[in-house]
Amino acid sequence: MTRSIIATPHAPKAIGTYTQAVRAGDTVYLSGQIPLVPETMEMVAGDMRAQIRRVFENLKAVAAASGGSLNDVVKLNVFLTDLSNFPLVNEVMAEYMQQPYPARAAIGVAALPRGAGVEMDAVLVCRAKSKKKSAPKAAKRAKKSAKARKRR
Repeated sequence: MTRSIIATPHAPKAIGTYTQAVRAGDTVYLSGQIPLVPETMEMVAGDMRAQIRRVFENLKAVAAASGGSLNDVVKLNVFLTDLSNFPLVNEVMAEYMQQPYPARAAIGVAALPRGAGVEMDAVLVCRAKSKKKSAPKAAKRAKKSAKARKRR
């Protein structure tokens, strides 16, 4: 199985030795996202709700670059420095994803990069973009199929 690297300027650049996402077949592994604004690589201004929204926006951008969406997420890991913020995660998540929601884990951590209060990573399952069949090949198949029907 081949691996392909997913990268987009619409999400923060990797700040370490990793990529934004890796596709292996129909599975896409999104690296952890913290509330960095892609254009400035600075933490988003605002409260915890703003941080959570920014993380979902970053995940959404990487998912789109892979050919999927947040509705293709099958597993979401949420890392919080304060688990009392988990109800906010639920509220904001409902704005970005539709039911049925993915499997999910919430992990309380002592600290996150750049002083973030939240980080999330995800696993998507989405079909690789199929190559369109050329019109001449499609016409040839249709002609062959018509000949086969005549023989019956």
